[in-house]
Amino acid sequence: MDVILLEKIGKLGEIGDTANVKSGYARNYLFPQGKAIPATKANLAEFEQRKAELMAAHNEKIGQAQERASKVNEINISIEVNASEEGKLFGSVGTRDIADAVNAKVGSDISKAEVLMPHGVIRDLGDYEIALDLGYDVHANISVAVVGLQSAASVTDDGSIIEEIEEAEAVEAAEAAVEESAEVQGEEAAAEEAEEEKPPE
Repeated sequence: MDVILLEKIGKLGEIGDTANVKSGYARNYLFPQGKAIPATKANLAEFEQRKAELMAAHNEKIGQAQERASKVNEINISIEVNASEEGKLFGSVGTRDIADAVNAKVGSDISKAEVLMPHGVIRDLGDYEIALDLGYDVHANISVAVVGLQSAASVTDDGSIIEEIEEAEAVEAAEAAVEESAEVQGEEAAAEEAEEEKPPE
């Protein structure tokens, strides 16, 4: 099927170019997204009449896409998840999780459809490089660290809580040892007194 591109699309061509694509791709993606129209004589004539207007609108949208890209390009985000000791996730990290994390960090408006995950969702802890397709042949790259959740009582930025817990445990153990020693001494003293108070046989 021949279509007229209304924006620059990868290897298909520039705005105004005619490209031959599979009919399913055109009907299910290009037409609904407003990225192309059927290459009929009427559409070709209309495009030529409105070419300047369409080009101006297209260039404005490219500028907006580039502005969005500059806001998120090369940022680092961290997503905390439940995982096994072997690093396997109890669940997965998908496009929505990544988009939400990016938006929460920089106040952007990335949608899950713009997050490219050609190899599927993430199921293991680790660091990942993810590409964003912001339309109009504009892309951005982000770094995603998928890390395991840890209880607030065991981890802080400087490890101070861990040290406090260890100290508290040591003090508690020492106090218990002192109490146990005192109890033993008390029992021994009571036994001696009882022995002294026995009448001679």
